[in-house]
Amino acid sequence: MKKVYLLLFCWLAIGAVQAQTSPTQGNYELAARFSPEKLKKMIFSTSVDAHWLKKSDRFWYEYETSEGKNWYIVNPATKTKTKLFDNDLLAAEITKVVRDPFDGQHLDISNLKFLEDENTIEFKVKSTQEVLKKDWEEIKAKNRNAKDSLEKKTFVFRYNINTQVLTEITDPEEEAKRLAWANISPDSSKVVFARHHNLYWMDKENFLKAVKDEKDSTIVEHQLTTDGEKDYTYGGWGRGEDNVEEEKNKDKRKRASILWSDNSKQFVLTRSDAREVKDLWVIHNTRDPRPTLETYKYAMPGEKEQPIAELYHYSFDTETLTKLDVNTFKDQTIGLWSKDIPASNRDDDFKPVKWLGDNDYFYFSITSRDLKRIDICRWNIKEGKKEVIVEERSNTYIDINKPEIINNGTELIHWSERDGWGHFYLYGTDGTLKRQLTFGPYHTESVARVDERARMLYFIANGREKGEDPYYEHLFKVSLNGGAVTLLNPGDYNHSVSMNDRATFFVNNFSRVNTVPASALYDNMGRKVMDLETADLNSLFAAGYKFPQPYKVKADDGITDLYGVMYLPFDFDSTKKYPIIQYVYPGPQTEAVNKSFGRAMDRIDRLAQFGFVVVTIGNRGGHPARSKWYHNYGYGNLRDYGLADKKAAVEQLADRHAFIDKSRVGIHGHSGGGFMSTAAMLVYPDFFKVAVSSAGNHENNIYNRWWSEKHHGVKEVITPKGDTTFIYQIERNPDLAKHLKGRLLLVTGDVDNNVHPANTIRMANALIKANKRFDFIILPSQRHGFGDMTEYFFWRMGDYFVQHLLGDNTPPPVDMLEIQREIPKTK
Repeated sequence: MKKVYLLLFCWLAIGAVQAQTSPTQGNYELAARFSPEKLKKMIFSTSVDAHWLKKSDRFWYEYETSEGKNWYIVNPATKTKTKLFDNDLLAAEITKVVRDPFDGQHLDISNLKFLEDENTIEFKVKSTQEVLKKDWEEIKAKNRNAKDSLEKKTFVFRYNINTQVLTEITDPEEEAKRLAWANISPDSSKVVFARHHNLYWMDKENFLKAVKDEKDSTIVEHQLTTDGEKDYTYGGWGRGEDNVEEEKNKDKRKRASILWSDNSKQFVLTRSDAREVKDLWVIHNTRDPRPTLETYKYAMPGEKEQPIAELYHYSFDTETLTKLDVNTFKDQTIGLWSKDIPASNRDDDFKPVKWLGDNDYFYFSITSRDLKRIDICRWNIKEGKKEVIVEERSNTYIDINKPEIINNGTELIHWSERDGWGHFYLYGTDGTLKRQLTFGPYHTESVARVDERARMLYFIANGREKGEDPYYEHLFKVSLNGGAVTLLNPGDYNHSVSMNDRATFFVNNFSRVNTVPASALYDNMGRKVMDLETADLNSLFAAGYKFPQPYKVKADDGITDLYGVMYLPFDFDSTKKYPIIQYVYPGPQTEAVNKSFGRAMDRIDRLAQFGFVVVTIGNRGGHPARSKWYHNYGYGNLRDYGLADKKAAVEQLADRHAFIDKSRVGIHGHSGGGFMSTAAMLVYPDFFKVAVSSAGNHENNIYNRWWSEKHHGVKEVITPKGDTTFIYQIERNPDLAKHLKGRLLLVTGDVDNNVHPANTIRMANALIKANKRFDFIILPSQRHGFGDMTEYFFWRMGDYFVQHLLGDNTPPPVDMLEIQREIPKTK
C-alpha cells in the first residue's frame, strides 16, 4: 500500500512540474483589447494644460471625458470654474457657416486662443468640404502615379464669449502671423527668412503681399548673405534633409533660426560648417519608380571631421553681419539661448523669439568637445568682445541648464552639479558668486518661475521628500537672499505644474502609475484654491484594466536603491508561474520607468496581457535626476554598466513572488534598449533566454558623436606638434556574438537616420560568422520610431515571446489588423 501511495505521489509531482512547464496559450484577445486605437476611446484627458491670460490671473483649459470635450475658464480670485461657451449654441452657429452638421457633444475645434481684449476667442474648424492642396503640382512632379490630393477646408472663427457672436475671419494680417517660414521681429516691422542657404528680410508691407500671393512679382526682398552653401548654411536650413525633399523645397522660403533683440534692430544666429563632415546614407527602397539614395552629414565619435560652430551678429542700423570671435576649444559647440515665452503668450501664433539678454548683451555657452569644460558667456555688443561669467570644469561630462538673467541684467541664476547634486547658484553678471541657493542630497530639475519683486525662485526638484520614490517631482520655493526651501505641493505623487507669469498661482497635476490622475489649483503659499479635474478612466477599467505595482530593489552592489514598476496580466492568477520580461532602456539620459499614469502601454501593460510579468527598473548610470555619481556610473563603460542591476532586480523579484519563473526571462528594448537587450543576452547568456531588440545602437562607435562621446567619454590628446586630436574606444555588442545561447530577434527600419541600420546589420553579420541562429526583421521605409509599422512590430514581438517563453507555436493568422478586430477564441 505504501508503494502505491509513493507511486501516486511521484505521478502527481511529475504532473505538477509538467503543468508548470507545458506550453501556455498566448492571450492575444486581451492584448488586442488595449491597442493604441482602442485606448483612444478609453483614455481621454489626464491633465489640465493651463493657458494663462495676460491681464489677470485667469486661465482656460480644454478637458475631455467619455461625455465629450469642454472648454473652461477659471478665476482664482473668485474660486470659480465656468464653461467658456455653450457647446450646443456654438455648434449651431458653426453649422450655419460651414454647412456641415456639428453638435455640442462632438464639437471639434482646434488652435483656440484668447485675443487681446480677453473677451474674444479665436479657433479653427475643419470642414468635410475638400480642396486641392496648394502644392499639388509639386506632388505630381515627385510621383507621377499620385492620385488627386485633397485636404479638408479650414475655417477660422472668432467668438465673443460675452455677446455670443460668431465671426468668420479672413484678415490677411492675421493669416500672416501663421506663416511658418516667417521669423517676425518683436515689433512686427521686419521678417527674416532663408532661401538657398542664405538669409533674406522683408518689411511688413511686402510680407502682407506675400501672404496674399507668395509669388507676387512686386514683393521686395533684401538679401543679407551671399556665401551660404549646402552644409554651410545660414538660418539652419538644409541640415540632414531627404535629398528629394531638399531639391523639391530649394526655392521655397524657409524659417531662419535667428534670435531677435528686444528692440528688433539686431539678431544673432549660429552657423555650422559641416562641409568636411563625412556623409552617411540610407536607401528609400519603396519609392516609385526607382529606389532613391538619401545622403546626409553624420559626425561619428572619434572622427577628425566635425562640424565647426560659428556665431554671428547682425545690426539693421549698420547693415552689417559680423562673425564673432568666440573660439575657445577645439571642435567646440555653441549654445545660444532664447528668452522663455511667458505663460500668458503661449497661445499666440505670433511668438517672436528673442535672445537671452537685453539690447546691449546676449548670453551663450561654449562647450569643449569632451564636455568637461563649459563657459557661460555673454557678448558685449558695444565693446565687441566675449565676457566669461561662469566656468564649469569636471573630470566627467558636464550638464548645465539655461541660466535666468534677473534684476535688470545684474544677476544670474545658474544650475550646476559641481557638488555632486544638481543645484542653483546666484551670480552677479560680473562673475561673482553670491550664494548657493539650494543644497543637499537631492536634485533640482528646472526653474518654474522667478518673482523678481519678491526675490523668490520657484523651482522643480525631486528626491528631497523622505519616504517617497526619489524621482517624484514637486514644486518648491526659496528666497534669492538665502534661506530655507519650502515645499508647495506635498503628496506622495509625481507632480507637474504650470505657474502664471506673476507667480501667484499654479495648476498642479499629480498621479502615480497606480492612481487616477487629478488636477488642482494652488496659490504660491501652497494652499489649495480648488480642485479642477479627475481623469475619466471608467471605460478603461470596464475593459478590464488594472493598475501596475511600483516596487523597490537593491542594485547589484547591495546598497543602491533602484525603483521600478511591475505589470501583470489583467487575468492574473497568483497560483500560476509566469515568465518575466524586462523592458529596458539603459540611459544615461533617462530610464524607461514610468512615474505617472500614462496612455502608452505597448511595451509594458499591453505586452503583459499575452501572459507575462513585465517589469521596468532603473540602473546605476541611468537617470540624471539623482546624484551625479549615480548618473555618471557608466562613464567609460557604455556597454555593460547597467546589466548587473537588471539581472539583480529579476532575482530579487523572483525571491519575493512565487508566481515569477526566473528560468524564463525575456528582455526587450528599443534604441539604447535594443542595444542593452542584446548585450544582456551576450553578457548573461544563461540568465536571459529571449530578447527582442529593436533599432539598437549595437556599435556606439558608429552612432552619433554627441551622445556617444558624451556618455562614454573621449580622450583629448595634444600631439608633440601642438595639435589636438581625440581618441575614442568602446566595447561593441558584435564582439560578444559567440556567447549567444538563447533566442534573439533583431529589428530595424531600413531608413533609420538616427541609429543607422548598419548597427543591426553588423550585429547580424557577427552572429552569422559565429554560426548562431537568430531572427531578423527589416521594416521598409521606417525611421527610428517605426512610424506606421509600430502595430505590426508589436504583434511580431508578441509572437516571439509567446513562442519562445510560453512555448505556444500557434499564433493567430498573419493578418495583424484582423487580430485587432476579432481574435479567435480557440485555435
